Amino acid sequence: MTVRNEAPATGVGEALEVWIDQDLCTGDGICAQYAPEVFELDIDGLAYVKSADDELLQDTGATTPVPLPLLQDVVDSAKECPGDCIHVRRVADKVEVYGPDAE
Repeated sequence: MTVRNEAPATGVGEALEVWIDQDLCTGDGICAQYAPEVFELDIDGLAYVKSADDELLQDTGATTPVPLPLLQDVVDSAKECPGDCIHVRRVADKVEVYGPDAE
């Protein structure tokens, strides 16, 4: 059995949300390649999160829920992001579990 210790453990079914710091976004689009249901590049060349209704959320610090089936894609986006601008945190206590500020 292989155990992956790449990121902090989160509770099963624990609600997570993701946001992007556009000040650090490099516009590479890696996030949109990994999880196009969650991320999208806008005309300004920066990545943004999308709502469950596929609406681009452009307000500073806008968050969107991370659908459980897409969790690994979102985590991979955060890990591969050259700008270190993708933040995934628990909804309950706002603690970052994946991204540059994760412990």
